[in-house]
Amino acid sequence: MYARGRLAGAIMSITMLGGLGVAALPGAAAAAEPAQNYLVFYKDGGSAAAQRAAEAAGGTVQGRDDKLGYLVVRASDPEKIGADPSVVGVTLDRPIGKTAGAPATSGASVSAGTRRTEHVRSAPGGDPLSGRQWDMKMIGATPTGSYAKARGSRKVLVGVIDTGVDGTHPDIAPNFNRALSRNFVVDQPTDENGKTLDGPCEHTGCKDPADVDDDGHGTHVASTIGSPINGLGVSGVAPDVSLVNLRAGTDSGFFFLKPTMDALEYAADVGVDVVNMSFYVDPWTFNCENNPSDTNRERLEQRAILEGMRRAVKYARAHGVTLVSAIGNEGLDLGKVKSDTSSPDFPKGAEKKRVVDNTCINVPAELDGVISVSSVGPGGRKASYSDYGVEQTDIAAPGGDMFDGGTDFKGASREILAAAPENVLRAKGLIDAAGKPKTSSVIRDCHDGKCAYYQYMEGTSMAAPHVTGVAALIIGRFGKPGKGGLQMDPAQVERLLYAAATPKGCPAPRTYRYGTGESQLCEGPTAKNGFFGHGLVDAARAATVAP
Repeated sequence: MYARGRLAGAIMSITMLGGLGVAALPGAAAAAEPAQNYLVFYKDGGSAAAQRAAEAAGGTVQGRDDKLGYLVVRASDPEKIGADPSVVGVTLDRPIGKTAGAPATSGASVSAGTRRTEHVRSAPGGDPLSGRQWDMKMIGATPTGSYAKARGSRKVLVGVIDTGVDGTHPDIAPNFNRALSRNFVVDQPTDENGKTLDGPCEHTGCKDPADVDDDGHGTHVASTIGSPINGLGVSGVAPDVSLVNLRAGTDSGFFFLKPTMDALEYAADVGVDVVNMSFYVDPWTFNCENNPSDTNRERLEQRAILEGMRRAVKYARAHGVTLVSAIGNEGLDLGKVKSDTSSPDFPKGAEKKRVVDNTCINVPAELDGVISVSSVGPGGRKASYSDYGVEQTDIAAPGGDMFDGGTDFKGASREILAAAPENVLRAKGLIDAAGKPKTSSVIRDCHDGKCAYYQYMEGTSMAAPHVTGVAALIIGRFGKPGKGGLQMDPAQVERLLYAAATPKGCPAPRTYRYGTGESQLCEGPTAKNGFFGHGLVDAARAATVAP
């Protein structure tokens, strides 16, 4: 989920709701606004002053989070609250996130007659579908590579902040930590205009259990990180770790600012060691603190998003959580973006064209303390859809590329294969009534009477979990006993992650022209460049790197 994208062309996007509500649109009368809950972020030591400002504006404090420094205020005039010098930013407590949606898989168009349930047998020590995992071979996560030396540890807690994780999937369940897993969101059957959003509620209070994923994105991510070596399906980068579902996305893939912060805070408090964040927070593709193109209310909202996520990231790192994020899927040099035409992306039709610069950032990928991951295809080149930038790209990992030619892999097999929830595949019509795949993007594997499903997907959302898995290997090797099991300074994890990476310089020529006709310029030396950062993540080297 951390990849920028839309349901068009080569990108499959999951758009999050956002904004300060319909009343926030230009021209709306503040006096006509209904009272709603807002997150009011205050300056250090400004809690009391912010509360007074909220009450003076006719608001009432509904709750507070002193760890991250904000109040939950029921009010109808957020701008009046935001005018107080003690207040840093104000945003509506509602969905405002977006998955880093993966570019569309070949499953986007169902093709009957292309059923594949056969195995490509792996080398001894692997799993039946390991032969399809070119990504694991690329980073050395193989029976003769990292699996022989480091597979992680049950004491390493890996948090997946996503649309949920199917904890019952046969290739997830052995490593799924149900006791620590949490769901921080409530499904929304319809949006404020009455249009279907998440659909009917399946559980009391519209809150799914903490082992449910009705989207599939989070399960795919979790599988790449830590599917066990168990004689079924695929193997993850760190097959012996504990997977913790920290769900912050709804069934439809929408994210909220508060649930995302809650997930990070919870991860810190229970001793999670590393989290994967394949999403970005919306409604703003680029968050600007003081953009002249934006209204006062829009600036207040973006400041709140920036401040809230900065504080959550800082809190998590201070408590030993290593943070990994996908960089995004729009093929942009994030350091040279000059315009934004897709924000705010909620409500529909609110988008406007505005001038932006390098002070406007995407979160969490561009936040300090977050490891940002670009994507490569099976041929090793940067995927055309992957965002990049000298300042922004920290490390690269396999994320798949349907158009990466010159390899032994064709079509969907150029993407990343990982676990998929059966209920999602049925809902999307990708398997028939008998459970047989109807598209080459879906694989069914059966062993000892037990069957499981897997799906090919691509995107920086798929690249990030490879890095998360390698970080987990490092923590498993060098972490010290602590809350949750093991603990390790995120700065040390990051240092060893980069030290173990395989250096990868810019292509020659540096300007690469993709099949779509677009050109992307790679800048920087081999040691740190805009396409690959510190290099390609390497599980085998991480299994032996010296502390």
